[in-house]
Amino acid sequence: MEKITSAALKKRPLIISGPCSAETEEQVLQTAIQLKKTGLVDVLRAGIWKPRTRPGSFEGIGSIGLPWLQKAREITGLPVAIEVATSRQVEEALSHQIDILWIGARTTVNPFSVQEIADAVKGVNIPVLIKNPIHPDLELWTGALERILKAGIKHVGLIHRGFSSYGNTLYRNAPMWHLAIEMRRRNPDTMMINDPSHICGRRDILPDIAQTAVDLGFDGLMIESHITPDAAWSDAKQQVTPGRLEEMLHQIVWRRENGTNGEFHATLQKLREQIDQLDDELMQILAARMQIADKIGQYKKENNITILQTKRWNDILERALEKSEQLKLSKEFLIKYFDSVHIESIYHQNKIMNDS
Repeated sequence: MEKITSAALKKRPLIISGPCSAETEEQVLQTAIQLKKTGLVDVLRAGIWKPRTRPGSFEGIGSIGLPWLQKAREITGLPVAIEVATSRQVEEALSHQIDILWIGARTTVNPFSVQEIADAVKGVNIPVLIKNPIHPDLELWTGALERILKAGIKHVGLIHRGFSSYGNTLYRNAPMWHLAIEMRRRNPDTMMINDPSHICGRRDILPDIAQTAVDLGFDGLMIESHITPDAAWSDAKQQVTPGRLEEMLHQIVWRRENGTNGEFHATLQKLREQIDQLDDELMQILAARMQIADKIGQYKKENNITILQTKRWNDILERALEKSEQLKLSKEFLIKYFDSVHIESIYHQNKIMNDS
């Protein structure tokens, strides 16, 4: 199965699908067969052990489900992938010739658990995918990646499944796309898959998130599917039937990172040169602004005035937000931008205040 697995992982876009949880042998086999019939799915996924937030929830069928995945692979030829959280689970997965392992969000947050898995896969030729940690912490995600790489695993990928945030939002887990983009920037040669199912938590908005991921250049999608989603034993609301998955994938506008014709490259290069020029000018303007902030800081120091002037800061922000629509800039962006500028100004003035 190594050749099949390697070929699947090289495909772009890579499509991973299957039930949130393996429930019965019939459910696993029928889902696998229907996914294979779509001709669009490259890897079959299924949860065997499910780390649940609270006791009493369905925590997975356990190792008795592993032979079901073996049988599904024999019937469909699809490589199979499961989540592991302990060395024992890794050993059981390997003993049943599971093709791909992934580390879940609840495990990525714990360096001890990730290291345990890394030790268990050392010397084994098996791909390992790593989901982002539950909370928005890129260092934990990076640390997990480094631990698996140090174990000698050659095929390592990342899965962006969104981040937990307090309060009711549109999503089960906020996408926080900027964090995934930053992780991709840090690791440009590492495959990154998007998991719309766990971001959305509901099937009706799956296509929008999947399209956004494709537009951002993700290498593939992991989408949960089930033959009877509403009767699923876990995460019923976010799963779709194989048939609906096929419709969704056909509706997506698939994009490529680079064009192939010379005119495209020439046009894009000219626009990028304009961006570079404007970026240079922005940095010069920001540097000039900080020089004025330094002078203000010196004046405040000489006159024993506090650095933070709340009314002045509110005036700046309100003036900027009034112009947001006219400038076609979102208020959210302007708030983040001016917050960053304000923090840098405070840093400059604080340095002057405390310079003896």
